[in-house]
Amino acid sequence: MKELYFADSTLAGQKVATVLATVRRLCWEAAAILRAYARGDTPPFGYPPILSVDEDPKGPVTAADLAVNEHLIKGLQSDFPAASWAILSEETTGQWPADQAIANDWLWILDPLDGTKDFLQGTGEYAVHLALVHQQRPALGVVLLPELDELWFGWLDPDGIEPPVAWKEAPDGERHAPSLSGRTALSSLIPVTSRSHRDDRLEQLMTSLPIASGIARGSVGGKVASILRGETDLYISLSGKTAPKDWDMAAPEAVLLAAGGAFTHADGRPLLYNTGDFRQAGCLIASHGPAHQVLCDAAAAAMARIDPAAAL
Repeated sequence: MKELYFADSTLAGQKVATVLATVRRLCWEAAAILRAYARGDTPPFGYPPILSVDEDPKGPVTAADLAVNEHLIKGLQSDFPAASWAILSEETTGQWPADQAIANDWLWILDPLDGTKDFLQGTGEYAVHLALVHQQRPALGVVLLPELDELWFGWLDPDGIEPPVAWKEAPDGERHAPSLSGRTALSSLIPVTSRSHRDDRLEQLMTSLPIASGIARGSVGGKVASILRGETDLYISLSGKTAPKDWDMAAPEAVLLAAGGAFTHADGRPLLYNTGDFRQAGCLIASHGPAHQVLCDAAAAAMARIDPAAAL
């Protein structure tokens, strides 16, 4: 992959290259923390050695979630004490007023452990999501897959000067470009589906689409990474009694868009973040790009039959 060059590009007044250096270091440190907890080892940086699990009604919260949450937030605050951004994390939503957008043009959105159930079950299919959003749209996204030693970046210049760029890094710094499949015929498109979040309407929707058989993966970041590697071509999220949140989608969307893919509602609307509602409700479609509009049209038509009242 060619050398990355960001000239004098900035994010919230901070040089992009400097932000990337900090995020890179913090993410690999987070990987070490998570792998230690996953293996029953003592985590680095002085975090509690016992993997405690709190069964919250919204889902399990572990000592690993909390350790990575603290490590990333404190690291960003320490390295950029004067930066004009705020930080929203899945684990700290109570710090912000309910039903109100956070009053800042720049907002980090963090999920310290996406795929907690997979983490606890030992599948290895968990991720860390970190995105910097500018005026409700992502400017930088990072997806860390600790068990695969993959750190995905997506850069979307909010000023529109620099072209979008996405890449994958290994711990030794070696970089690789995404390798989206290029498949175009609907019948050849391979979906990636959830291991744990399924319902009858989603099953009906997937069955109605003239696409190939799929594979299951844990975490949204892991699913999108499978698209970035060319293993799969699309992922559909359909909200029902629950819905994914900003921290589930922001970082994966940023990386996929920067790689040339697409991530929208089935009616073509873009995903918006920091709207005052953390939920990303509706029928959301992530794809490698070439057949995205056809997929959206087919999904919208299918949902009109399956659940006419459903919001897209």
